Amino acid sequence: MVSPGQKVVLITGCSSGIGLRMAVMLAKDEQKRYHVIATMRDLKRKDKLVEAAGDAYGKTLSLAVLDVCNDESVKQCFDGIKDRHVDVLINNAGIGLVGPIESIPIEEMKKVFETNFFGVIRMIKEVMPDMKKRKGGHIIVVSSVMGLQGVVFNDVYAASKFAMEGFCESLAVQLLKFNVTLSLIEPGPVRTEFETKMIEEVKQKECPGADPDTVHYFKNVYLPSSIDIFETLGQTPDDIKVIEASRPRFRNLTNPLYTPIVALKYADETGGLSVHAFYHMLFNLGPLMHISMTVMKYLTCGCLRSRTPRTFQ
Repeated sequence: MVSPGQKVVLITGCSSGIGLRMAVMLAKDEQKRYHVIATMRDLKRKDKLVEAAGDAYGKTLSLAVLDVCNDESVKQCFDGIKDRHVDVLINNAGIGLVGPIESIPIEEMKKVFETNFFGVIRMIKEVMPDMKKRKGGHIIVVSSVMGLQGVVFNDVYAASKFAMEGFCESLAVQLLKFNVTLSLIEPGPVRTEFETKMIEEVKQKECPGADPDTVHYFKNVYLPSSIDIFETLGQTPDDIKVIEASRPRFRNLTNPLYTPIVALKYADETGGLSVHAFYHMLFNLGPLMHISMTVMKYLTCGCLRSRTPRTFQ
């Protein structure tokens, strides 16, 4: 049950990773300011969340089934909430996709957009009318730095995040008129079980349809560099925190080490600087990437990897 004065926070994709940690952090708030509704497609995957939540489970944290790709599932989830009242919606559910574009079926690409783009829109369409009517609320979307700067071999995933960034930029203007806040959280690489599993699976794929040179660059140049970047620049789900702020920011890059990479894009209006910089990093400096990442890892000692987004209202 929601106590008087508590904010109802609905979070998608809570079976692991960022969603799980956000749900636990808010549910364990010392002042008990939030009642968290943590959702996932399959409640059989709830064990890690329940264990991490501890005593908060059943008190300030409850569970609900929700598939952001299914209209009826989204509707039923909101219908199960008293008065369909949600103060804060955190759109976290998402899937990744990496590899040579020639080897990826169109159906797999559609699944990425169905979750990362249309899944968020489904959620917003359900929660927005009540927030506008009440003239209050906060919508948070977990995006990515790849929504700001495309990364080679992540073409489709980046495209889904770019689409979401454009959608949110447009919608945020309208929502201000109704005193509803919209915020984007833009992590860089985040070390999760999902990412590790995906990289291992990708290594074994044959990449049908892609030419030998492209497969070589993907498996022998990109993947090793990607692993180095995750180990050096990567954050953990615990680093991606949200706290209350009187004036929430629209954009929230969580990893300061990634800021110079994103800045390349805006330093040159022709776009050539970032494109050629990434080209040289991957294809000309590939053998030096591991050494560079190792040096950076020791120099930073992890102390610059975390930036807490001040996104709550």
